[in-house]
Parts: sequence; structure tokens; C-alpha cells
Amino acid sequence: MIDWINSASRRLPPWLFYMVAPLPVAWFLYLGFTGGLGVEPIRALEHKLGELGLQILLLVLAITPLRRYAGLNLLRFRRALGLLAFFYITLHLLVWLALDVQILAQIWADIVKRPYITVGMLGFALMIPLALTSNNLSVRRLGKRWRKLHMLTYPAVLLGALHFVLLAKGFQIEPLLYLGAAVLLLALRLKKRSFGRLGTAGRARG
Repeated sequence: MIDWINSASRRLPPWLFYMVAPLPVAWFLYLGFTGGLGVEPIRALEHKLGELGLQILLLVLAITPLRRYAGLNLLRFRRALGLLAFFYITLHLLVWLALDVQILAQIWADIVKRPYITVGMLGFALMIPLALTSNNLSVRRLGKRWRKLHMLTYPAVLLGALHFVLLAKGFQIEPLLYLGAAVLLLALRLKKRSFGRLGTAGRARG
């Protein structure tokens, strides 16, 4: 099964993700106009866009562990998925700014006074340089610094998951599951990096 997925993924062009990116947005808007988003459609749209962006970010973080532990190779889609996550999270932010709050002074007050918004904005700010450098030209110009820069993905995902937890009213399992998934995926990534450094140090001593 894994071999079949890997074989099929090699025939799937990454640009296809950009073609289907607007489809969930169109579906959410359709639900909003037809009453499918409940009594607070703007808040629901805001939530769905942000959650979808977080889900894709977690998938991006899972690509390396999936290859390492399950043999599933989705590396060629990582950049496209990262840009998709940024796309949905940007829309999540724009819905909050333009349709929810609307008042410029209130926006700044909310960022400063509400911890979940402060955390969310920090996470979004970390994603901006990642999105701007997700191209071949930046990879060539930055060289080894590109990989170090894109380690900002780790705190960005954590902040996104924490934003969801802080946003939830009362005790809710779903946001905690997202945070737990982010911590687990980061632990798997950092564990491998630590082992790699130890192995390099051991070889140098030998």
C-alpha cells in the first residue's frame, strides 16, 4: 500500500494543490450564505479557515516522520502544503480583521490584551518569512541559512496549536489533541536531530 501511494505521488504534480486550494473556501462561503455555518457564520468561517490551516501545518510537520518511520514519501509536496497552510491562515486573519472586528483601534487592543490573539499573531508573523522564501531562488541565495530559517516552522506550529487551545471556551478535547499532535511531531523531529548530532560527535571522537 505504501509503495502504491509513493508511486502515485510521484505522478502527482505539486501545482495541483494550488488549483484545488480555493475549493474549501468556496464551500465554506456557500455554507455561510445558505445557513450551514450556524447562527454566527463569520465566527464559524474564521474558525474553519484557521483549523484547516493548522491541520495542513501539522501535515507538513508530519512529512519527515512519515517518511522515516512509515516509508511514506511526500517530501515533494511539503513546500506546496506549507504555502497552502499560509493561504488559509491568512484568510483566517483577514476574516477576523475585515468581517469580525473591523475597527482598527479595537484590532490593536485585542492583539495586546487577549493572549490567544497575541499568540496567534506571533505564529502568523513567523510564517511570513517562511512563505516569502518558499521558492527556488531563495533556496539558492540563502544556501544553508534557508534550512535554518525554515526551522521557524516548529514554533509557528506550536503557537498555532496553543492559539487554538487558548481560544477554546472551557475544557475542550479537540484543541488539546492538536497541541498534543504538534508536541509529538516536534519531539520526533528533535529526537532525530539530537541523535544525528550525537552520532556526528561520536564519529569525530573516533
